[in-house]
Amino acid sequence: MTSTPEFTDTRLGIVRGISYGLFGAPDLFAPQARALGARTLRAYFFWSQIEPRPGEYSWAAVDSLLNQLGNGDEVWITLCSSSPWATRTPTDFLPPSPANDVHAYGNFIKKTVEHCQGRVRFWQCDNEPSNTALLWSGTADEYVLQLQAMYAAVKSADPQALVVLGGCGYDLLSSPPDSEQRQFFDRLTDAGRDAFDVFDVHLYGDPFQIPGYVEGAREMMRAHGYVKPVAAGEYGGPSLFEFPEVEGALQSALAKAFTAPPLAQSTESLAAQTTQDTPERRAMKALYARMAELPPTLQMFMYGCPPELEAKRHRIACRQLVTRNILALASGVRRTLYWNLAPEVPGPVDPYILMALLVGKLPLMDYHDKRLEVRYPEAGAFELLCKQLDGVECVARIESQPDDVFAFRVDRTRRPPVYVVWDRRDAFDGECLPQREVVLPLPASTGTAVDVFGETRELHIHEDELRLGVTDTPVFVSST
Repeated sequence: MTSTPEFTDTRLGIVRGISYGLFGAPDLFAPQARALGARTLRAYFFWSQIEPRPGEYSWAAVDSLLNQLGNGDEVWITLCSSSPWATRTPTDFLPPSPANDVHAYGNFIKKTVEHCQGRVRFWQCDNEPSNTALLWSGTADEYVLQLQAMYAAVKSADPQALVVLGGCGYDLLSSPPDSEQRQFFDRLTDAGRDAFDVFDVHLYGDPFQIPGYVEGAREMMRAHGYVKPVAAGEYGGPSLFEFPEVEGALQSALAKAFTAPPLAQSTESLAAQTTQDTPERRAMKALYARMAELPPTLQMFMYGCPPELEAKRHRIACRQLVTRNILALASGVRRTLYWNLAPEVPGPVDPYILMALLVGKLPLMDYHDKRLEVRYPEAGAFELLCKQLDGVECVARIESQPDDVFAFRVDRTRRPPVYVVWDRRDAFDGECLPQREVVLPLPASTGTAVDVFGETRELHIHEDELRLGVTDTPVFVSST
């Protein structure tokens, strides 16, 4: 069995999106992500982009990314097996599918890794392959065959690089042991055990389930006699399905949106759909027509919702950005990458596609006059978190608190520790409740407290004890 690499540092990063340079010219994004504090950048490339015709390589998008990198930037590339000529399902976008010739696939991987000359640390074999309706059109064994080909090609071209197993969704980890998704991924962790270095788990859904999701990922590997490092290649929130009351309002729209089986999605077909009256668009238009009568927890994900609901969603997202990271790091995860930095391309969002409702409001930034320069409140929260966690060595929960009080000590290199504290409450209404006093050990006579929104909080320190009023908004406390 191959040796297991261990990460010796912790990095917070950002995913650019799912289609860098595919739907438009590759743009400048690394400086913007770096300015927020991101130290790892993840981007997607498709076989169709890099080898549009047999033996003919185009490096424009790859070089655009490489040319933006600064000193210390770490790169994670997800390579998707989508090609009009080289794969079973002919497409330049989705779904990736098995190569017609696995040797040609391996050659494509090796050429790409060689071209990057050691500047990419992580190479990922597609994404969430157990999502066979959209993100992988093949069997588990066919995926393993390509994973093995990628592993051999990457290690041949760059022995120091690490290969990442296609992402494991949080919904898979909460599914029954006999679910189709779980059986699919169980096959990958068994047959593919010697063909990857890092297990990628995607931490969406209820933030407080994150420790269980991370442990579930390890259990999948332990079942086959090994454990490898777990990274969070994606996380973000809030998401619609964290709020049970939206399900009834969505059922009709979802049923109508998926009356037909999923088809291959090429860049050309997706562009054409924007002018077509598809079942999905009709269902979404009907949903928007009755926005005012929908639950507020659904309205806040819709474009054009009342300003107070838009502000509410931003506040929830800022809180969750911190809580998801702290819970993941305390579970031993050493890489977390936020989904995502910005929309795929400049221009207005089409609200009448389901993905806009599901993930359209997750980006940290947006465009103004085709320049990526608009920062949402979540961008400020991410930047503050990165500054507070700079040099993080260890995150450990303080167990002396009540179960619904989450308090963590974060040890940092060459700096005093910082404490992160919040009270678990309802995500939508909890901030309206009174503060709760928390007592923590703090071996100092003075300290500072700032919450995730950058607001200073009052604290009291007496005889190495800190007293602080907290809500569901995470607060960072450090000695001075």
